Amino acid sequence: MYVPDHFREDRADVLHQAIREIAFATLVTPALTANHLPMLLGDGVLRGHVARANPVWKDVAGEALAIFLGPHAYVSPTWYPSKAETGRVVPTWNYLTVHARGTIRWIQDADWLRAHVTALSNAHEAPREEPWAVSDAPTSYIDAQLRAIVGFELSITTLEGKSKLSQNRTATDREGARVGLLREGRDDVACLMDKS
Repeated sequence: MYVPDHFREDRADVLHQAIREIAFATLVTPALTANHLPMLLGDGVLRGHVARANPVWKDVAGEALAIFLGPHAYVSPTWYPSKAETGRVVPTWNYLTVHARGTIRWIQDADWLRAHVTALSNAHEAPREEPWAVSDAPTSYIDAQLRAIVGFELSITTLEGKSKLSQNRTATDREGARVGLLREGRDDVACLMDKS
C-alpha cells in the first residue's frame, strides 16, 4: 500500500483498536482470491473462519493479507476555504485502513472452532441488552454448523496503517472538510479527523 509519511499510522495500539472496531476484513490470499470475513485480533494473530464449501482453505497456505477498511467518505473541494482564495482544489476521499500481512494456517479442530465462534459471538453480542450465546442453540445444531466451517489463524508479520484524513491540507481547509462531513452526517469520518 502506498503511504505518504503524513498519512502513515504506525502506533500499534491505534492499529489494534482500529482492527477491533472495524472487525470485518477482506482476506486476500496468494491466488488473489478475496473473501470478506469477521475476524478477532489476538496476541499477534487474527482469527476467523470460512465456509467449508469455500475452496480458499484447500488452495492456500502461506502468506495472506487482511485489509480492514474503516470509515471513509468523499470530501468536496467546496468545503475548503482556500477554494475561494485560489480555486486550486480538487475532490478527495478520506479514510482509515489497516493492512495485516502474515502466514495463514487452516484449522479443522472442532474444539478450536467452538472456542472461536463462541469468542466471536461473545465479542459482538456483549453490548446487547440480552446477548445471545452459542450455548443458547441446541448442541446438535451447533455441532452441525461447526462441521460446515474451517477456521484460520493469520500470524501477523507486518501491520501497516493509513489514516488519510486531510492532514496534507491547511488547518482551515481541514476544518472546512470536517464541518462538511458533519453536515452530511459523516460523523464517523469527522470524528477520526478530530483524533488524527
